[in-house]
Amino acid sequence: MADPYATLGVARGASEADIKKAYRKLAKELHPDRNQDNPKAAERFGQVTSAYDLLTDKDKRARFDRGEIDGDGNPAAPFGYGAGGGRPGGAGGFRSHQFDMGGGEAPDMSDIFEGLFGGRGGGGGGFASGFGRRGAGPPPKGGNVAYRLQVPFADAAALAPQRVTLADGSTIDLKLPAGVDTGTQMRLSGKGDPGAGGPGDAIVTIEIQPHRFFTREGDDVRLDLPVSLKEAVEGGAVKVPTVDKPVMLSVPPGSTSGKTLRLKGKGFHRKAGGRGDQLVRLVIDVPADDAALKSFVAGWTGGGNPRANMGV
Repeated sequence: MADPYATLGVARGASEADIKKAYRKLAKELHPDRNQDNPKAAERFGQVTSAYDLLTDKDKRARFDRGEIDGDGNPAAPFGYGAGGGRPGGAGGFRSHQFDMGGGEAPDMSDIFEGLFGGRGGGGGGFASGFGRRGAGPPPKGGNVAYRLQVPFADAAALAPQRVTLADGSTIDLKLPAGVDTGTQMRLSGKGDPGAGGPGDAIVTIEIQPHRFFTREGDDVRLDLPVSLKEAVEGGAVKVPTVDKPVMLSVPPGSTSGKTLRLKGKGFHRKAGGRGDQLVRLVIDVPADDAALKSFVAGWTGGGNPRANMGV
């Protein structure tokens, strides 16, 4: 079992910031995407991640410092206890790693895929390795490994595949399910920790990232669309962004701010089939200092009182 402090190259009294700094440096050097021809780097990457997992959990770190658990997070065995103990494998989930999400520039891995640690099953040697297995049960599978995957808003709506690299160095294209939402969990069979009865599973929890101008309402997507005064008065076709690609939208003449138009089938995929819609709310953009507009309004007497039906 490894000393997590030694694995990260930090002192026992290191601060959380020092531990995080050391981890980021090692994770960047050892990440499987940068060491595809070096399996030892992938193994070392898993060890570094597990060490970071333990030392950033205040309770586990305190228990390790008191000698209650070992570097793998297992209860410390008394002197002379059995042989081989501990769980096999030990590659943990991800925290702040760079991931190739398929095509284009590599995004900041700290914003896209964050590992959740803990909740893994046991397994391994202990007494059974020296004295044989008692009982008729099958050998235990390896522990499950939990991950958190941050998915861009538009990708979640369009169900775009997410390319991710797991702790064992394998790369997969994750297909998002219809109806996906923050908190949705996906099980990847056999992608967890190794064990005598076969590997455990990877449990991926989805977290949909907010968008700078789209919001979600059930299976629908909402958008506030700025339009010019001329477009609102005269009407016409304007280009509108959607989660798929921009489309043309017809603005009726005489539109006012707050008028909502519907683009069918441009929302999230529903579990029962089909897609939600995109609801476009018009927001008239009046220029702050336009001399021609000010001159026109000064001599314009039309329009009446738009607040008359409010009794004011």
